[in-house]
Amino acid sequence: YSLSSGTTSEELLRKLNEQRDIIALLEVKMKEMKGSIRRLRLAEAQLREEIREKDRLLHAASAAAR
Repeated sequence: YSLSSGTTSEELLRKLNEQRDIIALLEVKMKEMKGSIRRLRLAEAQLREEIREKDRLLHAASAAAR
């Protein structure tokens, strides 16, 4: 962001600390999102396995019915 030419070192320090806080919050959010993505990938893999198993059962049942 823009700073006026008469910005004091105290104001600069405050702005720096604000930026640091924002970065820290973003890092926390990124870690949370990575955890969510990991959980979603696991859930997806489990669902795909369930679908494969149900497909196998359906094929076996339809083959036995012939």
